[in-house]
Amino acid sequence: MKFFVDTGDITEIRDMAATGLLDGVTTNPSLIAKAGKPFLPLIEEICGVVSGPVSAEVASTDFETMLKEGEKIAKIAKNVAVKVPLTEAGLKVCKILSDRGTMVNVTLCFSAVQAILAAKAGATFVSPFVGRLDDIGQDGMALIADIRQIYDNYPDFKTEILAASIRHPQHVLMAAKYGADVATMPASTIKALYKHPLTDKGLSAFVDDWKKTGQSIL
Repeated sequence: MKFFVDTGDITEIRDMAATGLLDGVTTNPSLIAKAGKPFLPLIEEICGVVSGPVSAEVASTDFETMLKEGEKIAKIAKNVAVKVPLTEAGLKVCKILSDRGTMVNVTLCFSAVQAILAAKAGATFVSPFVGRLDDIGQDGMALIADIRQIYDNYPDFKTEILAASIRHPQHVLMAAKYGADVATMPASTIKALYKHPLTDKGLSAFVDDWKKTGQSIL
Protein backbone atom coordinates (compact mmCIF):
# COMPACT_ATOMS: atom_id res chain seq x y z
CA MET A 1 0.00 0.00 0.00
CA LYS A 2 1.16 3.50 -0.84
CA PHE A 3 1.00 6.31 1.72
CA PHE A 4 0.06 9.84 0.66
CA VAL A 5 0.00 12.72 3.13
CA ASP A 6 -3.10 14.89 2.97
CA THR A 7 -1.87 18.42 3.57
CA GLY A 8 -0.85 21.71 2.01
CA ASP A 9 1.79 22.37 4.64
CA ILE A 10 5.18 22.22 2.91
CA THR A 11 7.00 21.79 6.23
CA GLU A 12 4.92 18.69 7.04
CA ILE A 13 5.54 17.34 3.56
CA ARG A 14 9.32 17.77 3.87
CA ASP A 15 9.22 16.07 7.28
CA MET A 16 7.21 13.13 5.96
CA ALA A 17 9.37 12.81 2.84
CA ALA A 18 12.47 12.49 5.04
CA THR A 19 11.05 9.29 6.58
CA GLY A 20 11.14 7.47 3.26
CA LEU A 21 7.54 6.37 3.84
CA LEU A 22 5.86 8.98 1.67
CA ASP A 23 4.69 8.01 -1.81
CA GLY A 24 2.70 11.11 -2.72
CA VAL A 25 0.62 14.08 -1.57
CA THR A 26 -3.02 15.04 -1.79
CA THR A 27 -4.36 18.55 -1.39
CA ASN A 28 -7.77 20.17 -1.66
CA PRO A 29 -9.05 23.77 -1.61
CA SER A 30 -9.57 23.66 2.17
CA LEU A 31 -5.99 22.53 2.79
CA ILE A 32 -4.62 25.15 0.40
CA ALA A 33 -6.61 27.85 2.17
CA LYS A 34 -5.20 26.65 5.50
CA ALA A 35 -1.65 26.78 4.12
CA GLY A 36 -2.12 30.47 3.29
CA LYS A 37 0.14 30.42 0.22
CA PRO A 38 -0.52 31.06 -3.50
CA PHE A 39 -1.90 27.88 -5.05
CA LEU A 40 0.17 27.30 -8.18
CA PRO A 41 3.63 28.11 -6.68
CA LEU A 42 2.80 25.92 -3.66
CA ILE A 43 1.87 22.93 -5.82
CA GLU A 44 5.04 23.41 -7.84
CA GLU A 45 7.09 23.45 -4.65
CA ILE A 46 5.40 20.28 -3.36
CA CYS A 47 6.03 18.53 -6.69
CA GLY A 48 9.71 19.31 -6.25
CA VAL A 49 9.84 17.76 -2.79
CA VAL A 50 8.20 14.42 -3.61
CA SER A 51 8.68 12.29 -6.70
CA GLY A 52 5.28 10.62 -6.43
CA PRO A 53 1.86 11.95 -7.47
CA VAL A 54 0.74 15.32 -6.08
CA SER A 55 -3.01 15.88 -6.34
CA ALA A 56 -4.07 19.48 -6.99
CA GLU A 57 -7.78 20.19 -7.24
CA VAL A 58 -9.67 22.37 -9.67
CA ALA A 59 -11.79 25.11 -8.13
CA SER A 60 -14.63 25.39 -10.66
CA THR A 61 -17.67 23.18 -11.16
CA ASP A 62 -18.60 23.88 -14.81
CA PHE A 63 -16.99 21.85 -17.57
CA GLU A 64 -15.35 24.61 -19.61
CA THR A 65 -13.65 26.37 -16.69
CA MET A 66 -12.75 23.11 -14.99
CA LEU A 67 -11.00 21.90 -18.14
CA LYS A 68 -9.01 25.13 -18.44
CA GLU A 69 -7.99 24.89 -14.79
CA GLY A 70 -7.06 21.24 -15.20
CA GLU A 71 -4.92 22.02 -18.23
CA LYS A 72 -3.10 24.74 -16.32
CA ILE A 73 -2.51 22.49 -13.30
CA ALA A 74 -1.26 19.71 -15.57
CA LYS A 75 1.56 21.97 -16.80
CA ILE A 76 3.00 22.48 -13.30
CA ALA A 77 5.03 19.26 -13.18
CA LYS A 78 5.11 15.74 -14.57
CA ASN A 79 4.09 14.26 -11.22
CA VAL A 80 1.02 16.45 -10.70
CA ALA A 81 -2.39 14.75 -10.67
CA VAL A 82 -5.36 16.93 -11.54
CA LYS A 83 -8.08 16.41 -8.96
CA VAL A 84 -11.68 16.68 -10.19
CA PRO A 85 -15.02 16.03 -8.47
CA LEU A 86 -17.09 12.98 -9.28
CA THR A 87 -19.67 14.90 -11.28
CA GLU A 88 -20.69 14.71 -14.92
CA ALA A 89 -18.48 17.69 -15.73
CA GLY A 90 -15.63 16.28 -13.66
CA LEU A 91 -15.73 12.95 -15.46
CA LYS A 92 -15.72 14.67 -18.85
CA VAL A 93 -12.59 16.56 -17.83
CA CYS A 94 -11.11 13.32 -16.47
CA LYS A 95 -11.60 11.58 -19.81
CA ILE A 96 -9.98 14.39 -21.81
CA LEU A 97 -6.99 14.81 -19.52
CA SER A 98 -6.47 11.07 -19.05
CA ASP A 99 -6.44 10.55 -22.81
CA ARG A 100 -3.66 13.15 -22.98
CA GLY A 101 -1.57 11.24 -20.47
CA THR A 102 -2.29 13.42 -17.43
CA MET A 103 -2.85 11.75 -14.07
CA VAL A 104 -6.34 12.43 -12.74
CA ASN A 105 -7.67 11.88 -9.22
CA VAL A 106 -11.48 11.70 -9.13
CA THR A 107 -12.53 12.78 -5.66
CA LEU A 108 -15.65 12.81 -3.47
CA CYS A 109 -16.60 9.22 -4.29
CA PHE A 110 -19.29 7.83 -1.99
CA SER A 111 -20.62 4.80 -3.88
CA ALA A 112 -19.27 1.83 -5.80
CA VAL A 113 -21.22 2.75 -8.94
CA GLN A 114 -19.55 6.17 -8.88
CA ALA A 115 -16.21 4.35 -8.75
CA ILE A 116 -17.18 2.40 -11.87
CA LEU A 117 -17.79 5.69 -13.69
CA ALA A 118 -14.38 7.01 -12.61
CA ALA A 119 -12.64 3.90 -13.93
CA LYS A 120 -14.50 4.08 -17.23
CA ALA A 121 -13.44 7.72 -17.57
CA GLY A 122 -9.81 6.65 -17.23
CA ALA A 123 -9.08 8.03 -13.75
CA THR A 124 -5.65 7.29 -12.34
CA PHE A 125 -7.11 7.36 -8.83
CA VAL A 126 -10.59 7.30 -7.35
CA SER A 127 -10.94 8.71 -3.83
CA PRO A 128 -13.68 7.13 -1.69
CA PHE A 129 -14.17 9.16 1.50
CA VAL A 130 -14.43 6.51 4.19
CA GLY A 131 -14.45 8.78 7.24
CA ARG A 132 -17.29 10.92 5.96
CA LEU A 133 -19.40 7.81 5.35
CA ASP A 134 -18.67 6.66 8.89
CA ASP A 135 -19.82 10.09 10.10
CA ILE A 136 -23.33 9.50 8.74
CA GLY A 137 -23.61 5.97 10.11
CA GLN A 138 -22.51 4.06 7.01
CA ASP A 139 -19.55 1.70 6.73
CA GLY A 140 -16.85 3.50 4.79
CA MET A 141 -14.63 0.44 4.62
CA ALA A 142 -17.41 -1.62 3.06
CA LEU A 143 -17.18 0.80 0.13
CA ILE A 144 -13.47 0.06 -0.24
CA ALA A 145 -14.23 -3.68 -0.28
CA ASP A 146 -17.00 -3.23 -2.87
CA ILE A 147 -14.82 -1.17 -5.20
CA ARG A 148 -11.94 -3.62 -4.88
CA GLN A 149 -14.20 -6.55 -5.79
CA ILE A 150 -15.65 -4.72 -8.79
CA TYR A 151 -12.30 -3.52 -10.11
CA ASP A 152 -10.85 -7.00 -9.78
CA ASN A 153 -13.72 -8.33 -11.90
CA TYR A 154 -12.61 -6.12 -14.78
CA PRO A 155 -8.87 -6.28 -15.54
CA ASP A 156 -9.21 -3.43 -18.03
CA PHE A 157 -9.90 -1.06 -15.12
CA LYS A 158 -6.53 0.44 -14.19
CA THR A 159 -7.80 2.99 -11.66
CA GLU A 160 -6.19 2.79 -8.22
CA ILE A 161 -8.33 2.94 -5.08
CA LEU A 162 -7.16 5.86 -2.96
CA ALA A 163 -8.77 5.58 0.47
CA ALA A 164 -9.42 9.14 1.63
CA SER A 165 -10.86 10.79 4.72
CA ILE A 166 -8.71 8.44 6.80
CA ARG A 167 -9.14 9.33 10.47
CA HIS A 168 -7.06 6.84 12.50
CA PRO A 169 -4.71 3.83 12.27
CA GLN A 170 -7.60 1.35 12.25
CA HIS A 171 -8.79 2.92 9.01
CA VAL A 172 -5.32 2.33 7.54
CA LEU A 173 -5.35 -1.29 8.68
CA MET A 174 -8.78 -2.01 7.22
CA ALA A 175 -8.02 -0.19 3.97
CA ALA A 176 -4.93 -2.39 3.55
CA LYS A 177 -6.89 -5.57 4.36
CA TYR A 178 -9.60 -4.68 1.85
CA GLY A 179 -7.09 -3.96 -0.88
CA ALA A 180 -6.91 -0.19 -1.25
CA ASP A 181 -3.93 0.77 -3.37
CA VAL A 182 -3.30 4.03 -1.51
CA ALA A 183 -4.22 5.57 1.83
CA THR A 184 -4.06 9.34 2.14
CA MET A 185 -4.09 10.80 5.62
CA PRO A 186 -2.93 13.74 7.74
CA ALA A 187 0.66 13.70 8.95
CA SER A 188 -0.61 13.13 12.50
CA THR A 189 -2.23 9.85 11.44
CA ILE A 190 0.94 8.63 9.73
CA LYS A 191 2.89 9.40 12.89
CA ALA A 192 0.30 7.55 14.98
CA LEU A 193 1.14 4.36 13.05
CA TYR A 194 4.48 4.23 14.90
CA LYS A 195 2.82 4.14 18.29
CA HIS A 196 2.17 1.08 20.44
CA PRO A 197 2.30 0.98 24.25
CA LEU A 198 4.35 -2.21 24.25
CA THR A 199 6.93 -0.63 21.95
CA ASP A 200 7.26 2.30 24.35
CA LYS A 201 7.44 -0.01 27.36
CA GLY A 202 10.03 -2.28 25.77
CA LEU A 203 12.21 0.60 24.67
CA SER A 204 12.12 2.14 28.13
CA ALA A 205 13.27 -1.16 29.66
CA PHE A 206 16.10 -1.50 27.15
CA VAL A 207 17.29 2.06 27.82
CA ASP A 208 17.25 1.53 31.59
CA ASP A 209 19.15 -1.76 31.34
CA TRP A 210 21.75 -0.23 29.03
CA LYS A 211 22.39 2.59 31.47
CA LYS A 212 23.15 0.00 34.15
CA THR A 213 26.02 -1.36 32.08
CA GLY A 214 27.82 2.00 32.19
CA GLN A 215 28.88 1.55 28.57
CA SER A 216 28.77 3.82 25.53
CA ILE A 217 28.68 2.77 21.88
CA LEU A 218 30.28 6.05 20.75
